[in-house]
Amino acid sequence: MPESPRSPKATVLTTPRVVLRPWRDDDLDAMAAITADPEVMRYIHDGRPLDRAATAERLALWRRHWDEHGFGLYAVELRETGELAGFTGLAVPTFLPEIMPAVEIGWRLGRPYWGKGLATEAARAVVSRAGTDFGLKRLVSVHIVGNEASARVMVKLGMRLERETVQPDTGRPLRVYALDL
Repeated sequence: MPESPRSPKATVLTTPRVVLRPWRDDDLDAMAAITADPEVMRYIHDGRPLDRAATAERLALWRRHWDEHGFGLYAVELRETGELAGFTGLAVPTFLPEIMPAVEIGWRLGRPYWGKGLATEAARAVVSRAGTDFGLKRLVSVHIVGNEASARVMVKLGMRLERETVQPDTGRPLRVYALDL
């Protein structure tokens, strides 16, 4: 996996409509509401929603990821209201060993924020800094077949289909997109 020569501290990225920032303790309730929604979680891992405790574990994992890898997932906050909309950012996709070493760009937004271009806007901000801030040369994104909205974001980012495969632990069909930085 690429080593990042940069600082492991999350920087704040700002776009016209969102702020991408480090996670805070008070993000748990809003993120738990997002991950408890069956429609949001339909295309995540095995498709099951998460309870509050499982979401708290994920938040802790996402914070540790920054310390361990020097990059990670940002909380996505609406500039206008300060609401937590979800996340976007970078992770190591160990769940799919066949593509390793790799760094994945991903996103997850609550349903009220779908269809507004926020995932694309936030992901573009991360892509624009992935090389300079984190020393990365390439990104992948994993599309669970059926989640066409997510696939459209990948295409808008300039990613190209690299391979079709299956998720090893669930058997769900996947498409892996890639982007050279």
